[in-house]
Amino acid sequence: MPKIQLLALLFCSAVVTGTGAMADITRAPSDAARQSAAAQDDVDEATMRRVLEQFHATRVPLDQAMTIAERLHDGSRTADVNFEISGPAVYRVRTIKNEHIYENVIDASTGSVSQREVASSLKELDREDLANVVALKWIKQELSDAVRVAEKAAEGKALAGGLMKQDDKLNFVVVVATGDRLKEVLLEPPKVGRQPTHR
Repeated sequence: MPKIQLLALLFCSAVVTGTGAMADITRAPSDAARQSAAAQDDVDEATMRRVLEQFHATRVPLDQAMTIAERLHDGSRTADVNFEISGPAVYRVRTIKNEHIYENVIDASTGSVSQREVASSLKELDREDLANVVALKWIKQELSDAVRVAEKAAEGKALAGGLMKQDDKLNFVVVVATGDRLKEVLLEPPKVGRQPTHR
């Protein structure tokens, strides 16, 4: 799952790491640069508040949105899910089955499918996404399991999640809303071991 797929992860990272404003090392930052950085921090904080307000007002939890999307294609598994507020609050859920990926938008208030499904082939994925999807086949834990563990650990409700490779380790990354903050929870999934052959 590319980082761009997880709006909440990107936003969470932006809030945690600051604005990324750069200044010349040989000079102190000018007043304009300080004001610009402070203004960006205010925008980030306001955006986070708006996301959390809309998320807390939803009636459909993230795990239910994943279940709804998975039922559209019996036997599919959720690869990643995001909470979005570009219009009405929705979850964008990508599921995989066989050689296909299905992207569905689930209304966060009603649980209904709110946009036309987008289906594509694994062959259309970029290298990073394809590697994550292939890795998902070797993991026995479902994203829904990771969401439950993350929600319990962070004492909140998940609003995004997916499989991501960081530092050559494959992890489930789940973003959890806890009060007025977002927490990123990393979970290393157990791998499916090869069964010993008995002769």
